[in-house]
Amino acid sequence: MMENVHLAPETDEDDLYSGYNDYNPTYDTEELENDTAFQQAVKTSHGRRPPITAKIPSTAVARPVATGCGSKTSLASSMGRPMTGAIQDGVTRPMTAVRAAGFTKAALRGSAFDPLGQSRGPAPPLEARNEDSPEEKIRQLEKKVNELVEESCIANSCGDLKLALEKAKDAGRKERVLVRQREQVTSPENINLDLTYSVLFNLASQYSANEMYPEALNTYQVIVKNKMFSNAGRLKVNMGNIYLKQRNYSKAIKFYRMALDQIPSVHKEMRIKIMQNIGVTFIKTGQYSDAINSFEHIMSVAPNLKAGFNLILSYFAVGDREKMKKAFQKLIAVPLETDEDGKYISPNDDPHTNLVIEAIKNDHLRQMERERKAMAEKYIMTAAKLIAPVIETSFAVGYDWCVEVVKASQYVELANDLEINKAIMYLRQKDFNQAVETLKMFEKKDSSVKSAAATNLSFLYYLENEFSQASSYADLAVNSDRYNPSALTNKGNTVFANGDYEKAAEFYKEALRNDSSCTEALYNIGLTCKKLNRLDEALDCFLKLHAILRNSAQVLYQIANIYELMEDPNQAMEWLMQLISVVPTDSRALSKLGGLYDSEGDKSQAFQYYYESYRYFPSNIEVIEWLGAYYIDTQFCEKAIQYFERASLIQPTQVKWQLMVASCFRRSEQPDVQESSLTQGSASRDHRQRSPPFLRALCLPPRAPQVAAGHRCGVTSGNYQKALDTYKDIHRKFPENVECLRFLVRLCTDIGLKEVQEYATKLKRLEKMKEIREQRTKSGRDGSGGPRGRRDGSAGSDGGQNCGAGSRGERLSAQLRALPRTEEPYDSSSNKELDASYVDPLGPQIERPRTAAKKRVDEDDFADEELGDDLLPE
Repeated sequence: MMENVHLAPETDEDDLYSGYNDYNPTYDTEELENDTAFQQAVKTSHGRRPPITAKIPSTAVARPVATGCGSKTSLASSMGRPMTGAIQDGVTRPMTAVRAAGFTKAALRGSAFDPLGQSRGPAPPLEARNEDSPEEKIRQLEKKVNELVEESCIANSCGDLKLALEKAKDAGRKERVLVRQREQVTSPENINLDLTYSVLFNLASQYSANEMYPEALNTYQVIVKNKMFSNAGRLKVNMGNIYLKQRNYSKAIKFYRMALDQIPSVHKEMRIKIMQNIGVTFIKTGQYSDAINSFEHIMSVAPNLKAGFNLILSYFAVGDREKMKKAFQKLIAVPLETDEDGKYISPNDDPHTNLVIEAIKNDHLRQMERERKAMAEKYIMTAAKLIAPVIETSFAVGYDWCVEVVKASQYVELANDLEINKAIMYLRQKDFNQAVETLKMFEKKDSSVKSAAATNLSFLYYLENEFSQASSYADLAVNSDRYNPSALTNKGNTVFANGDYEKAAEFYKEALRNDSSCTEALYNIGLTCKKLNRLDEALDCFLKLHAILRNSAQVLYQIANIYELMEDPNQAMEWLMQLISVVPTDSRALSKLGGLYDSEGDKSQAFQYYYESYRYFPSNIEVIEWLGAYYIDTQFCEKAIQYFERASLIQPTQVKWQLMVASCFRRSEQPDVQESSLTQGSASRDHRQRSPPFLRALCLPPRAPQVAAGHRCGVTSGNYQKALDTYKDIHRKFPENVECLRFLVRLCTDIGLKEVQEYATKLKRLEKMKEIREQRTKSGRDGSGGPRGRRDGSAGSDGGQNCGAGSRGERLSAQLRALPRTEEPYDSSSNKELDASYVDPLGPQIERPRTAAKKRVDEDDFADEELGDDLLPE
């Protein structure tokens, strides 16, 4: 045994960790059974252990016990055995092995290794839960209340406010039942106040969301008055918000201040928000000085964009120029608290870094930064446009001051936008030269600003029909920014104006590829296909545009017009009906729909829409002509008089309308016309004194009595006297008109007046002069070719041939085409009937004119259709 004992070396004092890796046989538990000294020490509980031959020094040091006299002695065991590690006779007692508590080697012999105690078998079954116990019922009911509160909140977030309110009410009812059960089982101190608070707060919130403000206020009062709820005073902010929605501003301010008093100063952010609400309420009440005090305090403690903008509005309301400038500078100085855009640009070609940057380039944090920056730019731009016209003597000087302040701030890029807004302000003041000069300053700026300025310049020159300048600036805009859809659209417009529709379509399609939401480009593609007679492609474009712009009147008209060109009148009428539902007062759309119904033979519907068009715009000659012809066709000549009178007021140099009036008088029934004149005379005279003549036709004419069956409006029943007076008035205005003289000769002959010979002589002289003129010109025409013929046409001397030779685009009516020719001279001494060579223009045999109403969207005037709203930013 002694050969296994090794003494610790005494020479190696420097190595503190030597010997730890050596195996010490003293701690060999397998040999303890053969160690007689150890066995004897174990077996004997009394006496001294026999001395050992080898003594191993121990690291343990005997702790001396201090006595009352200050001496320290080493403790020994109760039997006189020295302690382990004690020094006795200069020799340290070695450490001895101690058996671990609860460890017996013999117990492990013959047994399997089972550290988890699996050999003991399964655990006993749990005790069955007693569901009928009051505690279990309370627990289940509390769980149900929590579930109802969660469902109410989820329904509110999904927009189902009614369901959210029902769930909140149900949770409140069950929570009251829960409180009563708890009071019966346990003491009142065990009531769950947090659950009660959450149920009441959710119920008040749902009442407020459903605009049931009195119920919400009552519920909030229950929470606020309960002293057992901690921090319930904060809910007075919500009560103030409800009073603000109810426009009860005095109570809103009262509750905001009560909430402000109950919130400690450590909650700085909440106090700032409440003060901002107080300032906004003061603005709504017009107390701008109090609002200024609130916002000034906010800007001095914790400046933010909303408070700065509201402070500018308050100073603008009181008209303090200097304070407006200072407030604008404070708004500019508000920190944006966003990271620089440079971190989203990869500094090298490291694929891992590029992947990370690509992942964070459009994450939620980046989107929030964009929204914050956009909001800051909106506030600054709005404030600059608001104060620029008033802080200096002129808006130009004010804009220059704002631009200088912005250039010295962190929003340098906004200076260019302010300059463009300055140009737009010039446009609103009709100062186009200054606007153009301002925009031309951007030609040497960076590409994006240059493209925006050139786009606006192209737009301006296009409106002024200077297509060469518009094209050059459109090229500049496209070269500066090839992906600018507005620039490409303007370029396409200039090409379209020059007639190159294929190339224009290419520019429009490229603009649409760069920005799929560019509705102007899509609209212009449809117009281009329409010009190229590709009606199917044009219809497809406008139908796509209709899906985007549901109530666009121009798009609805274009679809209806394309169906009309495709000879599908039913579809055209259906789309025109949709157009009228969008713009019910559009006279041209109404007349267009009336024309389609007229072409289909539905005269009653056509009359309805033509009459509605006349009501909204009583100066459309084509509509007036159709209505007059309609009444003549239906044998109500007296009703047609007012329409032809209106036409003679609109075109006083056209004799045909006055001839129509005279003919209607001649063919209308004598008694009815006189009665109508007697009943309407005084009212008409009073109306003429009060309003211009052309407004008289807005009133509905009194309905004339129905003509008896088989009775025609003829010469024998006409109002000769009124017809004669009208013809005489026409002859005074147009002394060289042949048809007027013919009617005068005929009427004077029938009535037996003495003036018949005078009018017959004038008629014969005019016809001979016309015959001589025709022989001289040898034109073979009706006298409308020579210079005198043109003069006759302007004065109405050539009747049916020259009455329609008016301005460009004027259509010759069917009635006037039926007027007699004037080649044959009239012989007053002839025995033949006067009406033998006369064809009555107002008889029932005439064909009523079909009016093609002018298109609501004029395709020839392309500037009104194809330039988009985004070319001029607001």
